[in-house]
Amino acid sequence: MKNEEIKEERQDLIEGRNAVTEALRAGRAIDKIYLAKGDTDKALGHIASTARAAGTVVVETDRHKLDLMSVTGAHQGVIAVCAVREYVSIDEILQIAQEREEPPFVIICDEISDPHNLGAIIRTAECAGAHGVIIPKRRSAGMTAVVGKASAGAVEHIAVARVPNITAAIKELKDAGLWIYGTAADGTNELWRTDLTGPIGLVIGSEGEGMSRLVAESCDFTVSIPLRGKVSSLNASAAAAVLMYEVLRQKSK
Repeated sequence: MKNEEIKEERQDLIEGRNAVTEALRAGRAIDKIYLAKGDTDKALGHIASTARAAGTVVVETDRHKLDLMSVTGAHQGVIAVCAVREYVSIDEILQIAQEREEPPFVIICDEISDPHNLGAIIRTAECAGAHGVIIPKRRSAGMTAVVGKASAGAVEHIAVARVPNITAAIKELKDAGLWIYGTAADGTNELWRTDLTGPIGLVIGSEGEGMSRLVAESCDFTVSIPLRGKVSSLNASAAAAVLMYEVLRQKSK
């Protein structure tokens, strides 16, 4: 597919100073704002300060990158990447489990940066009956149009929370009675021998590094997937699918 055709498919970008300012004023769910590096324009400075105050990630980049991203060709030095749907809170995810009268089953993504991987994980989470997915604000893909497409529409049917700190989110889940299972190649519990029937938070580590040290230390258990081939690990979304369906299998007994 040509680059121009890809651009035309994107529906998650807001471009231009007035448009981005109004989106911030309206409380639109924005994943990230890209600003022209070195631009001292007061309007861009106001956008940056307003966005940071709202907890939105602001990235300064060169105008060439903005030109490549732009769909309209008139970005005026600012492009906002928006969520395709509103994020929820952790409490709202837990409320969904309560309404279904089921033990909470929550997927925690620790810095999944590839939007196709995140979309695939969200798709599997919805199919496996998870009550919600948690992602961090930084160093992670957000709920963009690319993620929505990769999820095959699952983003419309599952709650996603976006949090400033995954370790703090894990503590909140623990306080709510969930057991936290982290996935790791050297996990101390083999998947098939691990009881996954209770209230569960399942941590999926990043594509390259796996779980960060602090997140790993916050887990109650670490779980490994048995591997019989010569490759040492599974893709993050493939590993997530194996783990989620083992949870579903055990809960369905």
